[in-house]
Amino acid sequence: MSSTTSSPGAKIQQAVTDKLPHLPETKEELKAEIKAEAKAAASAGASQLRSFVAGGFGGVCAVVVGHPFDLAKVRLQTAEKGVYTGAIDVVKKSIAKDGLRRGLYAGVSAPLVGVTPMFAVSFWGYDLGKQIVRATSTVAPDGNLSIAQISAAGFFSAIPMTAITAPFERVKVILQVQGQQKLAPGEKPKYSGGMDVVRQLYKEGGVRSVFRGSVATLARDGPGSAAYFAAYEYIKKALTPKDPVTGEASGKLSLGAITVAGAGAGVAMWIPVFPIDTVKSRLQTAEGNVTIGGVVKQLYRAGGYKAFFPGFAPALARAVPANAATFLGVELAHQAMNKAFN
Repeated sequence: MSSTTSSPGAKIQQAVTDKLPHLPETKEELKAEIKAEAKAAASAGASQLRSFVAGGFGGVCAVVVGHPFDLAKVRLQTAEKGVYTGAIDVVKKSIAKDGLRRGLYAGVSAPLVGVTPMFAVSFWGYDLGKQIVRATSTVAPDGNLSIAQISAAGFFSAIPMTAITAPFERVKVILQVQGQQKLAPGEKPKYSGGMDVVRQLYKEGGVRSVFRGSVATLARDGPGSAAYFAAYEYIKKALTPKDPVTGEASGKLSLGAITVAGAGAGVAMWIPVFPIDTVKSRLQTAEGNVTIGGVVKQLYRAGGYKAFFPGFAPALARAVPANAATFLGVELAHQAMNKAFN
């Protein structure tokens, strides 16, 4: 037997040794490893904090741009048949009744207050999700995540976000629907604002009432966020300037390309989950005790599959400018923080 041939026992010993964690042999080596680990932890923490801040700023941009579209969507989803002929009719009647500002921004206080932490948690969750994916799966040699891995990170981002999204959307849709109700002379609306909605919901059914629709919200936002971030990263990669010879990225993505990627991500998010959003809106605005199954049956009896898609056009119309504004705001916030702290 050749001296260069390893015995089976030696091979097993080497395999076990390879699996064991590296133990520092000197104090200097131990200090260096601790310092490197602390630096990596600090870098990961800073990355998550920046994602949190940038996501919050992007969310504010989304609300300012997209709320009128969202209001039209919710009113179409929850109105009785024949109340509106379409999204334009919602806008006309809302402005005629309450003026331009109140007519198009009814219920905006809830998303403005809630959207900053909501989007902040979403982008923080996405950043954390990517770190978890890198730690638990095989990543390409260049460090880029696959579309499937990005989708997994996107789905993860919806889990912590639901705790914020569900109650704030419950308040928002209630105020939006209240704005379309006709009041008798001298009659006051049931709710005077967002906090009054929360107080009355809590009084009527406790925390469970405030958080009604949480399961439907997660059922919408889980796959929606997976599609959202995957589409954004895919479009960004497709629009990034590349070297014609090597095919490698040769320049930075323009703000215009980021805007296009954000708009595409918004459309990609809404298409697969819109029926779930309709169920969620109905569930969160219904009186009394209702269930997801009951809402689904009621919608199907009322109009078949088409009953799950009222407001689909304004939702897609909103998705383009609102999500373009979101990602543009996020990228600008990241650039500003990089200049300030790097």
